[in-house]
Amino acid sequence: MRRPPATAALLLLIGAVLAVLGAGSAQAAGYRYWSFWEGDGGKDWTYATQGPSVVRPDDGAVQGFRFSVSEDSQDSARPRRAPDFGAVCAGTPAKDGRKRIALVIDPGTPADAPAGEEPPAPRTACAQVAPDASTAEALASVAKPLRYDSSAMLCAISGYPRSGCGEQTGGDSGAGKSSGQATAPTADDADGASEGGGPSVGVLTGVGAVLVLGVAAALRARRRR
Repeated sequence: MRRPPATAALLLLIGAVLAVLGAGSAQAAGYRYWSFWEGDGGKDWTYATQGPSVVRPDDGAVQGFRFSVSEDSQDSARPRRAPDFGAVCAGTPAKDGRKRIALVIDPGTPADAPAGEEPPAPRTACAQVAPDASTAEALASVAKPLRYDSSAMLCAISGYPRSGCGEQTGGDSGAGKSSGQATAPTADDADGASEGGGPSVGVLTGVGAVLVLGVAAALRARRRR
């Protein structure tokens, strides 16, 4: 039995939508990396907009690091301990000519760990450093060895992980590549979070609008018969 033209066109449109969504899911990928966070002065974390080698926090600041796999900065996992300066630095008295920076270091879960590695336990440290020291310098004073790549991206804290740096995982990314194969997302990715991870919100909205119009057209055609 031959379908009416409007019905056939609608079925083709639905098939195209499903193909787009299926292709996006197949290509979804993430990045395995250390994300950098700043305490917001309360009990929550804010994704840092600059790298730890650039940020020069004031005395009393809380800085956090979390190792995980995420598509972009919007879904990046936060450190699992609250940014509480008082709790971290309670045993480190203030000293003239020095500042105290509370650091929360969260190596993440076994699911986020590279193959063959086990994440160490989360920990905190109170770094007492020079007044003009950066977060990277504060971290180096309490969590060596640190490892960076050629673009100054932080790859490892206290030797974890042993290898890799911001490598892409999942999809067709070739998981397990060595450092330098892919770049971990930055805070700027929050505005275009879907790159390499499936259809964007704008694409899905547009497809949805076209689908609604197609359904409406099919219903009008049926009423005319």
